[in-house]
Amino acid sequence: MKKILILLIAGLTLFTACQDDFLELDPLDASTEAAYFKSPEHFKAATNDFYNKMIGWRNISTEIMDYGTDLTALAQDYGRGVVVAPNSDSYWTKSYEYLRAVNIVLEKAEEYDGDPAEIAQYVAVSKFFRAYYHGFLLQRFGGVPIVTSVIDLDSPELTGPRSSRYEVMAQILADLDAAIAGLPAEQNIPDSDKGKISKWAAEALKAKLLLYEATWEKYVGESTDGDGTSAGAGSAKPAGYPTVNEMLTMAKELAKDVMDNGGYELWNFNDQLSNWSNLYLFNLEDEGSNPAGLTKSSNKEFILYTKFDYDLYQGNTNISHTVASRLVATRKFMDMFLCADGLPVDKSPLFKGYTKLSDEYQNRDYRLTSYFASSVTWDTPEDGSVNLIGPGGGSGASYECRKFRSYNYGSYRAANTESFDYPQIRLAEVYLIYAEALYELNGSLSDAELNASINKIKARAGLPAFTNAFASANGLDIGEEIKRERAVELYAENSRFNDLKRWGVAEEVLNQDICGNVIEGTDFENNAELYNPNGYPYGEVVKSTGVGDRRVLLLDPASNRNFQRTHYLWPIPLEQINLNSNLTQNPGY
Repeated sequence: MKKILILLIAGLTLFTACQDDFLELDPLDASTEAAYFKSPEHFKAATNDFYNKMIGWRNISTEIMDYGTDLTALAQDYGRGVVVAPNSDSYWTKSYEYLRAVNIVLEKAEEYDGDPAEIAQYVAVSKFFRAYYHGFLLQRFGGVPIVTSVIDLDSPELTGPRSSRYEVMAQILADLDAAIAGLPAEQNIPDSDKGKISKWAAEALKAKLLLYEATWEKYVGESTDGDGTSAGAGSAKPAGYPTVNEMLTMAKELAKDVMDNGGYELWNFNDQLSNWSNLYLFNLEDEGSNPAGLTKSSNKEFILYTKFDYDLYQGNTNISHTVASRLVATRKFMDMFLCADGLPVDKSPLFKGYTKLSDEYQNRDYRLTSYFASSVTWDTPEDGSVNLIGPGGGSGASYECRKFRSYNYGSYRAANTESFDYPQIRLAEVYLIYAEALYELNGSLSDAELNASINKIKARAGLPAFTNAFASANGLDIGEEIKRERAVELYAENSRFNDLKRWGVAEEVLNQDICGNVIEGTDFENNAELYNPNGYPYGEVVKSTGVGDRRVLLLDPASNRNFQRTHYLWPIPLEQINLNSNLTQNPGY
């Protein structure tokens, strides 16, 4: 009991250590809680601290960046289904610490002696973050204890059961509705406050979580949660809980509102950046972060993001090294990028094959060369320049990742100083939410709806518009095309694991062979200077490629992988169950 109380009240330190806050206001290190919440400035300073506690470069784990999915060549335990219940989980602990901090602000707001209108925006911000952390916990653990008050020794939450996922979602929706009503439009946030939560950010988060939960309920159901959804107390959905179609409809409408009225724009400077907008958007800092001299002020695409600054709040993580080495692409992912005619590699006459290293990069979606290269350079891949047993140590190093890697890394930015913003939700994802929600509702999209959503993303990627006639003529499925766009556009943005699980296909997809470069019929074959087969313990395997069946590198065989439906949710940390016997573990752990 004492230990769990310590975990829950640790968030009090957030209000006495604000020196890292870069969103203005002097630190209030000497303040006590009793003296703190006496003016609107106090509430503003307290809520400013919440922004730095979102997922970002200082507190991110690699599985959140898609490491270990079917898209990345280097295997990791979670993607393989090797998961055991840990004694502790920092994401559980920190989320509840931050929820306590949020609830302190909300309780103090009720006691505020001044005009409630003076602090209304900060109350709305607090409601947003309460939804944000409950949403994160829901996606990671399923149903969890809902905390909407400041926990004390006699609080029932300390010994109570987990709430059902339905109850958690209902609380999230209620908090986001309150946040939307009290937050300003992005257009009314001054430049000095950019990065603060707008009503559009709250609408976008609500749309994202509605799509997540609607598809989870549609394709996964109640088979994964140990929270009472199938039997016992808490199994019933709260009164007025939306149906799957109602959630999808709300997601569609919220996304459309953000698209039409939010004032956001896709960051498209292809003419100035050699068609690499999707590269430089994700390392955007000051004028030196890209050859066109663009700064963060040019970015109207990020809707919700964790803000970093080279002078005031650096990433404090060697981001460039991490993404290059750990987010190496698989054969599957490289072949997912369409050709310039909008067709897959196995259907397009424009596909150049794999003979030379540069061949497969030709006539392709601009995002392919934005995200990957034969080495982490800022030029197009050079033929015969990469030894597959090079820096990747047998990982298929010719597909190293450049997304989230600093321009001229090592000279422009040293290790641990990269300070580009971390996107939580951007306009491109809102387009994808809109398209998927429509498809889940109707089983189709009109050409006008495609033009309003995924075709905008495709245009930036140098691809032609996708139409119903084009799909019919080439045997393509609109639903699968939306999923392809999510995989490509949102790579390394905390999407792939969640998408595979909410679609109910994670065990099918993640248990397949993980493969690298094509060897057969390429410059690597029988060329000891470039490729030493002895460096790959699993050898080669024949797979379907863009030019038919070919021998490719086998990096992690299906026999190593055993991802199950029980792994859709992470286990509740054992220390929490030991402290509260009413917490039910998720099935399979």
